[in-house]
Amino acid sequence: MAESPFPDVRWGSETSFIRNPAVKFASTKPGSWVIRNLAGVDRWLLTKSDGRFTVLGPIAAPVVLLTTTGRKSGKPRTSPLLYYREDDKIFVVGSNFGQQHHPAWTSNLLAEPKAVVAIGGKRIPVTATRITGEEKARIYRQFDAMVEVYGEYETRTDRDMRLFALAADLGGSS
Repeated sequence: MAESPFPDVRWGSETSFIRNPAVKFASTKPGSWVIRNLAGVDRWLLTKSDGRFTVLGPIAAPVVLLTTTGRKSGKPRTSPLLYYREDDKIFVVGSNFGQQHHPAWTSNLLAEPKAVVAIGGKRIPVTATRITGEEKARIYRQFDAMVEVYGEYETRTDRDMRLFALAADLGGSS
């Protein structure tokens, strides 16, 4: 199998003493509020470091900086997101911390599936494909196993959270 185009780099440690309490806090409504409000700081840090550093770094959270094209504005829109990696794809989920509305980046990907991710100091053009059905349920469970907040997000909303596979566009440019 070919090597993944997405570097598997994270700073921090999955065995850090702060990981479990931080994840438990993140799964609460106040914790989600704090993380949502740190998103701007995280976006700045990720942008300045091309995806090398994140506010969630000390707990070794796999974070990608996704830049989509605004479906209304046509302008670049950048969002820091947790991702799950499998083979030559990474997956992102529009959990929006369990809020009742879809995050804007998911509608942007539906309108224009070409995007760019920054991860581990690399900028990689990608094409998004929406994942549904059994495959979606399987991947969503992987998110919950990785960072045990996604099961909690499901209890907060009745909307169908959008999930996307991002594949490197090897013919594209960054």
